[in-house]
Amino acid sequence: MKKLLVAVVLGLSLFACPILYFVVGPVPTEGQAETLKILGIIAGVSALYCFVVGEITRNNSQMDKLWSILPIIYLWVVAVRGGMTPRLITMAGLATLWGLRLTYNFARKGAYSLKFWTGEEDYRWAVLRARKEFRPRWKWALFDLFFISIYQNVLVLIITLPAVISMESSNPFGLKDWIASFLVLFFLIFETVADEQQWNFQSRKKSLLGSGKQLKELPSPYDRGFNTTGLWNRSRHPNYFGEQGVWASMYLFSVGAGVNIFNWSIVGALLLILLFIGSSAFAEEISSGKYPEYAEYKNKVSKFFPGKRYDEDEGQREIHA
Repeated sequence: MKKLLVAVVLGLSLFACPILYFVVGPVPTEGQAETLKILGIIAGVSALYCFVVGEITRNNSQMDKLWSILPIIYLWVVAVRGGMTPRLITMAGLATLWGLRLTYNFARKGAYSLKFWTGEEDYRWAVLRARKEFRPRWKWALFDLFFISIYQNVLVLIITLPAVISMESSNPFGLKDWIASFLVLFFLIFETVADEQQWNFQSRKKSLLGSGKQLKELPSPYDRGFNTTGLWNRSRHPNYFGEQGVWASMYLFSVGAGVNIFNWSIVGALLLILLFIGSSAFAEEISSGKYPEYAEYKNKVSKFFPGKRYDEDEGQREIHA
């Protein structure tokens, strides 16, 4: 039922951009249309590369490696074509900080290599490929083409639409832009902390397991197998929460540019949220199958927005027992 609901919402969201275009506008100018054409060409080349290389090497993390790089390119293209205004420079600069952080986080997991088509593949692709729904092999190839390569490249492009819709604004950099900047930085720091906590936890767990111990023999909290420390004690996916917050906040720059508070450039942030809903559900399905306590963790801790502490609830239960 949940999968059907996500599919329906995703389908409706795909129509959101053209509907918003006709209902609330604004109509793209000639300069914006030309910029979108340039970005579309880059995205098309990227999609072709991801599909061809992914199929040849059987490493479907080609788009994962470009995810943090393409928005930087897109935002600076928009900034240059938009006259390097303070708003566009700020957006491009923030996107650069975001991209450098994410690239570093992915690189230390072994994703990048001098042989650029190689590198560590995201474990979830292997799990997904092994499912019977993707047999015979041509079914996976279609999934690779339309979702991994085309859809994700389109998504990475459209999350930068707030810059495109703002590129010819005559509104000076003002309070709304400062608020947007603060929020982007806040969520950027938030997801950085979350990723560091996850990296430290997983590195320590791997080290302990490497000493010959079984998972159940590890000291707490590593014996659970999944992270419940720091921000992960209040949110099951604090890194995803931060990521969604970054691009939702980027949308606010379009409001600062004087565009309608609800305009077609919001579709990128909406689709990104839906992507993380689906991605987190799949990751949790894997974790639930590996770690017995994960089901209890799911029941007590918020998926994205930080809320009640997991260990605090545990302590209260033991006191009342």
